[in-house]
Amino acid sequence: SPYRFHCRVSIETAYRSMKILLVVLFSLVALSDARRHRRARTAPSPYRFSEEELLQTSHEDLVDILLHRNGIPAPETPEEPAIAAAADNYPPIWPYPAKFSNGTASVTVNPTGFKFSAPESDRDLQAAFQRFERLFFPHRAAAGGTIGEVQVTVNAFNVQLQVGIDESYTLDVPLQGPITISAGTVYGAYHALQTLSQLLVFNFDTQLYTIALAPWHIEDRPRFTHREVLLDSSRHFEPVQTIKNLIDSLTYAKINVIHWHIVDSQSFPFDSPTYPLLGQKGSYSPQERYSMDDIADVVEYARQRGVRIMIEIDNPGHAASWCAGYPEVCPTPTCLQPLNPATNATFDLMDGLFRDFTGGVRGGGVVFDNMFHLGGDEVDTSCWTNTPAIADWMKQQGFSADQTYEYFVKRAQAITHAQGRDVVGWEEIWNHFGTELDKSTIIQQWLGDSTIARNATAHGYRVLISTADVWYLPHLLVTWETMYAVEPCDGIPDAQCDTLVLGGGGEMWGETVDTSDLAQTVWPRLAAVAERLWSPRGLTDVNDARPRMAAFRCLLNRRGIAAAPVKNVQARSAPPRPGSCYLQ
Repeated sequence: SPYRFHCRVSIETAYRSMKILLVVLFSLVALSDARRHRRARTAPSPYRFSEEELLQTSHEDLVDILLHRNGIPAPETPEEPAIAAAADNYPPIWPYPAKFSNGTASVTVNPTGFKFSAPESDRDLQAAFQRFERLFFPHRAAAGGTIGEVQVTVNAFNVQLQVGIDESYTLDVPLQGPITISAGTVYGAYHALQTLSQLLVFNFDTQLYTIALAPWHIEDRPRFTHREVLLDSSRHFEPVQTIKNLIDSLTYAKINVIHWHIVDSQSFPFDSPTYPLLGQKGSYSPQERYSMDDIADVVEYARQRGVRIMIEIDNPGHAASWCAGYPEVCPTPTCLQPLNPATNATFDLMDGLFRDFTGGVRGGGVVFDNMFHLGGDEVDTSCWTNTPAIADWMKQQGFSADQTYEYFVKRAQAITHAQGRDVVGWEEIWNHFGTELDKSTIIQQWLGDSTIARNATAHGYRVLISTADVWYLPHLLVTWETMYAVEPCDGIPDAQCDTLVLGGGGEMWGETVDTSDLAQTVWPRLAAVAERLWSPRGLTDVNDARPRMAAFRCLLNRRGIAAAPVKNVQARSAPPRPGSCYLQ
């Protein structure tokens, strides 16, 4: 009404005026606090911002953050009905499918005796049917409905889940008769069922399950084959159940890889059967460790849902936690990393540790994925040059510090190749060694303003994209809109994009993330990365995506995923005021 509009404008005008005054006030307080903090070396007050926050955040948004940090709620402005936002959700599918058509009718689905059928019996597919029945029908419904069956045809069973697997599917929802799905593999069938679960809506007024805008015909496939989230279990231990919950949530957005950064300098939470002291002495506590059975459990749980597990054992840097159990692989007791290149003990340990995961053969082992990440980033060679024994060895070999780094990287890669794995490494290894690297090496771009992907693909190397400035999830001031605007193949010719850019993902480093805040740090912003990696290149309009993003966040919440409000100034913050999930 005009009165409601006038109230909203009056409140918002007053709030903006208050913001102007607060910008001045808090700026003065922050300046005074900064001076006091520098003198006294005490903890900064909640009025203080990091340099990153000041550079990336508008004055008005800084005030919003200040209000939130100090427990001051934002004004409760009147909101338009949430139904308006929900109605704009077209198509009601995330990520956006490659190709589809639809009608204008609404059909009903009968959950009573609903049938999942397939011409061939497959254990994995039958288990998926049980999972999706629970996902399809979370509410008890009235009897009745014109559709009571989904028929699933899979062209090839028993296809191992690896990078490049066929994930395509076709989904048809008719006006009457069975829903049909056709897929090349069970993994494509999982995606089809996931899409169908988003089309299926419970009508609380009629107590019926409906699919709007039928009939639907969807032909879908991912643009990129590797769509990851990085999970860091070294900075904070992430329990097995937390990882399984994350896997479940990834499938809702068709993310298909957990890049498991399982160990780092802070802790070594894995009980290696071959080198047991790594976990016994390198973990935070006796309870914050993964057994070999735990790893197998996570890998199998993920496989059944079409999610690959790519292990990262970062070396020669980021490896200080190795020293507690096996000090001989480290330079000195006070200078722990990079790992000692001058002794075979280091490489013997790496060979045994890697074999715990790989089983020593391609496609084998507990973690059967053929991509194995060796890190290789942020290597400070001063421990080598400042340790007399290592410095003498380098001199005998005729190695400079950078040549020693190259020797280490190539020897680690040789171990990994011998076990049937393709090596993935952070972009520093390309910066240092370029085309000296084995051609099978996969380079992961992460540094801001990097052109590594263009350079590496121009020389025929495969790449992954996860640029820190835009796709690092702990960067809480990076919005989903910024993540959505990224084009992975920017500056890369189409032919190289199609064959050499495998994909990429959102990186969830764990310095400030544990079980308590993992989901709301990942979601809903990872959904923006998911759509960029799945959907057609031409799909770039953030405004068109906005209502679908809001609806997808609400869907995650309804499925028990603690996805943070879409409109947050600072990701993973609590909602600023009462309101619908569609409008926050």
